[in-house]
Amino acid sequence: MSSDAIDFSILIGPHVPVRSFNAGETIFKEGDPATELYVIQKGRVGIQTGNRLLDTLEANSIFGEMALVDSAPRSATAAAVTDVTLVPISEKQFLFLISQMPYFALNVMRVSARRLRTANKAI
Repeated sequence: MSSDAIDFSILIGPHVPVRSFNAGETIFKEGDPATELYVIQKGRVGIQTGNRLLDTLEANSIFGEMALVDSAPRSATAAAVTDVTLVPISEKQFLFLISQMPYFALNVMRVSARRLRTANKAI
């Protein structure tokens, strides 16, 4: 995680429901319908489109957030690089977090903006 990364650990307390994936397992595929974003509680997740690795995300990072913003299918594939534990955040939970914690919404926008800038530089 880079030094200017945003820490979403507030969403991954000890009593939240989690999903676990083994290293190499696909979490979701590009084109899949989307109903939630994920916070990485433990492990690393690779994000790729086609055969191109876009990013490897560490604990306390989010991914899959774009689909909750625009309701479009997944724009990339996410796979467990290591064994991972994820906290799923549904659209209902996402809207609640935005309404109760406006800074959360700003952090999600910052993550999206950073990823867009990185993608633009790669073009």
